[in-house]
Amino acid sequence: MQYSTRMWAASIVMMVCSWLSYVDRQILATLSVVILADTGLSTERYTEVVSAFSIAYMIGNPLWGSLLDYIGLRKGMLAAVAIWSAASLSHSFVGQGTAAFLGLAAARALLGFGEGATFPGGFRTAMDSLPPNRQARGIAISYSGGSLGAIVTPFLVIPIAGLFGWRAAFLVTGTLGFAWLALWAKVARPPYLRLPERKPVKIVWPNFFERRFWALVCGYSLGAFALGPILYLSSLYLNRVFGVSQDNLKYYLWVPPAGWEAGYFFWGWATDKAMARYASRESRPAGLFVLLTILQLPLAAVTWIASPALVMIVFFWSMFVVAGFIVVALRAASRAYPAGQSSMVAGLGAGTWSALVAVLLPLLGRWFDQQRYTETFLLVTLVPVLGTAMWLWLTRPLVGNT
Repeated sequence: MQYSTRMWAASIVMMVCSWLSYVDRQILATLSVVILADTGLSTERYTEVVSAFSIAYMIGNPLWGSLLDYIGLRKGMLAAVAIWSAASLSHSFVGQGTAAFLGLAAARALLGFGEGATFPGGFRTAMDSLPPNRQARGIAISYSGGSLGAIVTPFLVIPIAGLFGWRAAFLVTGTLGFAWLALWAKVARPPYLRLPERKPVKIVWPNFFERRFWALVCGYSLGAFALGPILYLSSLYLNRVFGVSQDNLKYYLWVPPAGWEAGYFFWGWATDKAMARYASRESRPAGLFVLLTILQLPLAAVTWIASPALVMIVFFWSMFVVAGFIVVALRAASRAYPAGQSSMVAGLGAGTWSALVAVLLPLLGRWFDQQRYTETFLLVTLVPVLGTAMWLWLTRPLVGNT
């Protein structure tokens, strides 16, 4: 395959896809203050709704990962984005009280299942369309739409909600998802994206008894855990601790995702450079994991800060580090798994991360209702420490050894 500037086109379109997925995902968190007030949901109920998304996302990621490897990126992504766009639209029709809880939980579950294809699709796109020395940057481009979406969401949906109500915001973003389908149908073919040399004879499912599986889980899911609490609880923290109103949240909430966005591009470049030095498949980027773990430690001190602007700077830094965990973990795992299973690898990473969020976020929500913010951020900081320690143990001495 001849590589040229066109080689980036498919990853850029997948960046738009991940942008849409995070806009759809972040509306609930961005508008949580007004949605909770309108529907009467508690923070604990709200985090249970988020967990419904996380559980479905957990299931959808490895499932879509294996399906995309089998049926192909073109068909798989068309189906997945259609499903989650319909789910986004359905948020607009939920009721009040218990009906709101059940309706939002069902809508979030369907959204999470459909969005499970986003990162497996983005990872497979980078692997299929780019040479090895540019693949980490391709991953960064494909995934960076998520952080960009989280940046843009407050500026997009808060004005819509202010003018037309929070339900209208879901109608707008769901419609954008259906528009993306036409763009993908155009690009998901040669010369932008090569066709697989041969179709797999069967669907490959993950093996949970392999060391490489658990190494990916620890490096990605535990390393990047802070992503969930920062995305889902930042608005409530600003509102309850500093009294920031729903309308003014948009001036703050773009900051953490900006760190996430910057992190993808920096760590994509740094990982390509670092992995080039690890010529053998037996070598491992242990130094990068240790560095990322150290860089994440300042998050534990966030409750000592008396300024919302400075809190956002800490969240910016933490999200910058989160992006590093994601890129490094995936690039390391790509050496341990065959190229034909690349979608499954990305699905496992995002899916197990979602499972961890589903388990721990309701606990953090309960602590938020009890104003136990120090314990919340201490736990969020310690999870990556555990993840790196386990990754180092699991990958000894061969990263590809199962």
